[in-house]
Amino acid sequence: MGRPAIEVADIFRLHGPAYREAHRDTMNSAQRWVMRAIEFCRTAVLGGHLDECDRCGHPRISYNSCANRHCNKCQSLARAKWLEKHRAQVLPVPYFHVVFTVPGQIASIALQNKKVVYGILFRATAETLRRIAGDSKHLGAVIGFLAVLHSWGQNLQHHPHIHCVVPSGGLSADGCRWIHCRKGFFLPVRVLSRLFRGLFLHYIEEACAAGKLTFHGSLQPLADRQNFKTLVKDCRKIEWVVYSKPPFGGPDQVLDYLGRYTHRVAISNDRLVRLEDGKVTFRWKDYRKGNKQKLMTLDAEEFIRRFLLHVLPRGFVRIRHFGFLANSRSKSKLARCRELLGVPQADPQQSSASADWRASYEKLTGESLTICPACREGHMVMVAILPRQKYPLPLRIDSS
Repeated sequence: MGRPAIEVADIFRLHGPAYREAHRDTMNSAQRWVMRAIEFCRTAVLGGHLDECDRCGHPRISYNSCANRHCNKCQSLARAKWLEKHRAQVLPVPYFHVVFTVPGQIASIALQNKKVVYGILFRATAETLRRIAGDSKHLGAVIGFLAVLHSWGQNLQHHPHIHCVVPSGGLSADGCRWIHCRKGFFLPVRVLSRLFRGLFLHYIEEACAAGKLTFHGSLQPLADRQNFKTLVKDCRKIEWVVYSKPPFGGPDQVLDYLGRYTHRVAISNDRLVRLEDGKVTFRWKDYRKGNKQKLMTLDAEEFIRRFLLHVLPRGFVRIRHFGFLANSRSKSKLARCRELLGVPQADPQQSSASADWRASYEKLTGESLTICPACREGHMVMVAILPRQKYPLPLRIDSS
């Protein structure tokens, strides 16, 4: 698999120094860290190793990855490892994809208060799904689901939303039976939307009253409690977007589907088209016009600004499990689900044997990390370690 003609790293290396100088007073340390990580990723700066083919002697230098979750070059490998780790959590039932989105007024507050507001977004989403699913008027079951935070739209503007992937059914309250969803239907989206809106606004009002929110620039008037209450009142009058996509296939399809969302970053390198004359051109989908493919051209400075909008606070977990998939109870609950569904239990030895991320990486990317790319017969064997070089800022692995 060849290197894309243009990478985000190229944009950062060429225009990053000027951007950092122009925005030295407004950039936070996390944004600086991400820029440096992406610039140095898979370069001699981070060191690496030298492999040789045990058959033809073909050499290959592999530089280390930065392992930063915002780096688009690191996500294929991270995705392969994550999917193998969570393969046993997938049940043999159809799955639904439910998305929760906040309106623009809330998105603006989230941009200045990421940790607090994103946390509220997860909390309101999870409570909404659990409450409605547990209501006997709807499903009447204890569900489990995975939720992933995305903060971007196709044009790289700030657009926070949560993607939830949910099995089509759940455990009865007494844990004695599996309750299936109606065919092709999960939960009523209007009911989900109304409860989500109410819970979210309740929690954000609590956060404001507790002094957990800050407001700067154009949002400074919201520091006045009355102005904030007016905004909340206005947000109660509009419909919040929640939608549920139709159910999709079995375990293999679910894993592939999960991989598209769990390790996606703001923009992938393959969407970049041109970098010239200080401008970046990239492909994007206009969802308002039937997913039409379009080109957008931005000044490099604006492209970097938009990319950095999506840098998460350090330590913030953007992939979370809820209900019977919650980490503290998932093993026993999943075993019960499989028992009630009449399917074999996950085999720990088989899971361990299949947990070769190199094989998963090859399946996902079509590129083998072990077969010689020259003779296609020998195997690449490490023969030397290439030490790291000195660099201006320390790098730190920032996992989800």
